[in-house]
Parts: sequence; structure tokens; C-alpha cells
Amino acid sequence: MGLTRYLGKWRWFHALFICVFVISGCTQPDDNAFKRQFIAYSALFIDDGRVVDTGNNNVSHSEGQGYGLLFAVYANEQQTFDALWAWTKAVLQRDDGLFHWRFTPCASNDKRCIDDPNNASDGDVLIAWALLRAYEKWGNTEYRSAANQIVAAIEKKLIVEYQGYTLLLPGEYGFSNDDGVQINLSYWIFPAFTALATASTNQNTWKQLAESGEVLIDDARFSEHNLPSDWVRLTPSGITLANTISQDYGFNAVRIPLHSAWGGLTSSPIYNDLAQWWSKPNTPATLNLANSTASEYLMTPGMLAVESAVNTLIFDKPYSPANITRRVDYYSASLILLSTIAVGDGR
Repeated sequence: MGLTRYLGKWRWFHALFICVFVISGCTQPDDNAFKRQFIAYSALFIDDGRVVDTGNNNVSHSEGQGYGLLFAVYANEQQTFDALWAWTKAVLQRDDGLFHWRFTPCASNDKRCIDDPNNASDGDVLIAWALLRAYEKWGNTEYRSAANQIVAAIEKKLIVEYQGYTLLLPGEYGFSNDDGVQINLSYWIFPAFTALATASTNQNTWKQLAESGEVLIDDARFSEHNLPSDWVRLTPSGITLANTISQDYGFNAVRIPLHSAWGGLTSSPIYNDLAQWWSKPNTPATLNLANSTASEYLMTPGMLAVESAVNTLIFDKPYSPANITRRVDYYSASLILLSTIAVGDGR
């Protein structure tokens, strides 16, 4: 962008020629900024291939490993990527190709620290997507083969049909019964679905999954603020907050507009509703959508990064994320980097 603004046509070509052939290469300023942020992220949250959730008793989970892998690809840090992938395979991956969702540190520091055999589908999706992006960047076919295995397992065990919708179960167990299906719409990572479809022989399944998610995001808005919820339940009678894990617009749901905007879903009413919510003075981090009780603490740096990224992608406003420092916990730092990639992909 800077070259085309300040250089004439010949000088632009000359600069491009130098970029291609000089050993050090040329990097856009945004890429350099992301790499600096990722270096800070790695120092604070990555320990020998394990992404540590500093805000949650130092556990690790498939979501965090997926984020770490995705960030390492974008930062062009293959050595870090390989360390993350080695730990993820060795400790979290199940025999069916999906991933145990949580590792709680224990004395053995291995698979015996897994305290829940279930998976989390957002982690499975993120890991497969990161592997596909790694294959595209570095050409290692083992990455794509691993992604193909995960995609096949997701299709077999996690994608279901219910009441005319194609749904992504949050995990293999515990989310579907005679009363309906509980889902987390922040697990609909639309740009990832587009990529994962390329690794599938059932591309129409991913198309239907995305289409169902788009409809549900528009319909599943609650309270006078019309905000999305962390969790919703689909029943034969419709969409409800009753009997869900959380009735909050909170740390899960904040990702919904980011994933939607990143995936090119630009016409949803959710953006204007959230713009009004975010414009409130001292915006709370969470809001209980059943009783309108707001948290006493305000939006985190990660949430503010999501707001900025959505405003950039939808309303063409400048993007201004916070810096990752010791005052920022794992999840906020992850949202900052995730938002930055979304903006980078959008550009």
C-alpha cells in the first residue's frame, strides 16, 4: 500500500524487483507488527508447544492450540508451529482424529492430565484450518493429510441435521437429547468452513452448515439490545436460552460478529445492533440476556480488538488493537491476534 502511494510506476516495479531478490525479503508493516505481537504472545503463553490459558488455572485446550497454530502460520514461524502441532498430536489428539478439549497440568505432564475425554468442535475446526493454511504457506503435505483426517472426523461425529438446520455439535457428547440441541454459534468460524470444504468430499455439507449458521445468527438475538448469546438451544418450538450453559452475551458470543464479518457475511443486522451496544459509555464485558444484568467489569482488550476489527471490516473504520503485554491474559491476547488476522485477510 505504501509503495503504490509514494512511488511512481517504474519505481514501484524496481522496489518489487528488490523485494523478490534481496535475501532479507520485504515485509509489509502490518506483517511486522503482527510478528512482534506474536513474539510477545509466544513468550507469555507458549511453553514447549503448549498454549497456556493464564486466566483459567493454566490449563491448555484444543481452542488454544488451534489459535496458537493459526497465529504461527500467519507470523511465518514454522518452528513454533511444528512444536505446537507436535504437542497437540501427542497429548490432545484422540484415536478418531478429534482432540480432547482440556489438559489440566498434573505431575505426569502427558495424556494422563486429560480430565475430560470429550472434544470441543471449535478447537477441532481451528486446528484443521491452521494445518491447511500451513500447507498452503510451507507446502508440507503431512499438514494437509492431518487436516483431511480431522475434517472427515468432524463430518462423521459433529455435523448433524435438526429441524431443517445443519448444525455443528459443540462436542461429541452431551449436547443433544430429546429436548433439543444446544449449540454455540461462536463455533461457526465461517472462513474456516470455506477452507475445510476444500479438504472434504462433501463440500455441500459445509455450505449448508454455513447457511444454517447465517440464519441462526440473525434469528438468535435476545434482550432489548438484540445481542447474540454464548449458548442457545434449538427445540421443536424454536430457539431458546432456557437450559443452556450460559445465557450471556459474553466471552464466546463476542467472536460471532468477527467470524461473520471475516467470512464475508456483511448484511446481517447483528452489526448495527452490536455497534449500538459497543457505543454505550463504559460498555460491560457481558450481559445476561435473560434478565439484562450486566457485568461490573468492562470490555477487555481482546473484546475491544474484536470491536475494532468488525468496525474495520463492516464499516471501513481504522483498526487499532491493543498491544500484548503482561497485563493481557491468554484469551484477550488471542482475540487481539485473531482480530488482526481477520483484518489482514479482509484486506
